[in-house]
Amino acid sequence: VVDLFSGAGGMSLGFEQAGYDVVAAVEYDPVHAATHAFNFPECEVLCRDVSKVSAADVLAAAERGFKHLHPGVPWPSRLDALIGGPPCQGFSAGGKRERDDERNDLLLEFVRLVEELQPRTFCLENVAGLLEAKFDDVREDAFARLRKAGYSMSGTDKPVNSLNFGVPQSRRRVIVLGAHDSDAPARPVTVEGEVSVQEALDGLPSPAAYAALLNSDEVELTHQDAKRRAETSSAYARRLTGLEPLPNDKSRPRLWNPSLLTGSRRTIHTTETIQRFASTDRGAVEPKSRLYRLPLDGPSRTLRAGTGSERGAHTSPRPIHPQEDRVVTVREAARLHGYPDWFRFHTTNWHGHRQVGNSVPPPLARAAATALLGSLGYSPVALRAAVPLGHVSLLALSRSKAQPVVDALVEQMPATRTRKPVIRLAGS
Repeated sequence: VVDLFSGAGGMSLGFEQAGYDVVAAVEYDPVHAATHAFNFPECEVLCRDVSKVSAADVLAAAERGFKHLHPGVPWPSRLDALIGGPPCQGFSAGGKRERDDERNDLLLEFVRLVEELQPRTFCLENVAGLLEAKFDDVREDAFARLRKAGYSMSGTDKPVNSLNFGVPQSRRRVIVLGAHDSDAPARPVTVEGEVSVQEALDGLPSPAAYAALLNSDEVELTHQDAKRRAETSSAYARRLTGLEPLPNDKSRPRLWNPSLLTGSRRTIHTTETIQRFASTDRGAVEPKSRLYRLPLDGPSRTLRAGTGSERGAHTSPRPIHPQEDRVVTVREAARLHGYPDWFRFHTTNWHGHRQVGNSVPPPLARAAATALLGSLGYSPVALRAAVPLGHVSLLALSRSKAQPVVDALVEQMPATRTRKPVIRLAGS
């Protein structure tokens, strides 16, 4: 499988857990490409703009990744699946929902690569807004081209909600699955019950107890906190912590240090902000910041990503912790998304929260991947050889420093933020 618009790798992880080899990923932002390389060190990361990538480029990257994963095994020269979630802000309720947003064109770039590569199956993820009447033209153009290319599809009529796939977060998404010269793939299978915020965050210590987290996103757990985490009662949290195996997980185990708390850089709030957070009930919105306070006994609302530097670099709106008067950490957001604790994000809060909020929850991706296995006729086996993660320096790179590391082309990188000059009056 090749993951287009891969970001940090939520879709990649879900497909790997279902039993796929993610041989290549295409991501145009060097910061996110470096994060993907850290978490998937055996995957070939192609840091390129998808609209400027040819089918030959993708296939060559896939071949390199396949040979790295399976030395000595002949390259099959065809993909079992092409997957991806084209940037969706043009269709999103969180954006301006503009018909002419140029990011909408990236949906058709995904279609182009499906047409040219002819993978056996594909998985297209997008926001529920894609199905709105105002986007009929671009959506129907995309679906018509995919049908003409020989694909039968499911999921084109209604969105799914990640709540129904074991994710403690309400997140409505369109999951279109396609199979070449075959019947339409089965829809992803839902699971019973919901996971609460309390279950998701179980075992995570308060970052306020660690002064080191003022300047770093990682710290060694105290003996007491390590013991408390080991005694976590939530099955959901125990699986993400690695205390219990994820049922039917076929991903390669990662070598990591469970005694290290990561993704937990602290956010400093003013006294006034803390007071406002303290007066906000669980499940309510704080009036001034418009930040939502998480409940304990229910799921979270949708985690949002903010905007990239090319769109003004707006910070993602982070929910307020349900028990502490602060916003959540990246690790806590990752728990609400279904990421295991070994999975790491950029060390800054701005990039880290964007990477979580932009990604497909791995449990949802895994359900989609499992559904596609029926069209492929495969029953993958687990490959249990452990894989070391990448070098931690990959998680702290600025865009300019990441560019040569991931071999990004400067002319294809996201535009940098343009700051307006600040004019100060005398005496101010």
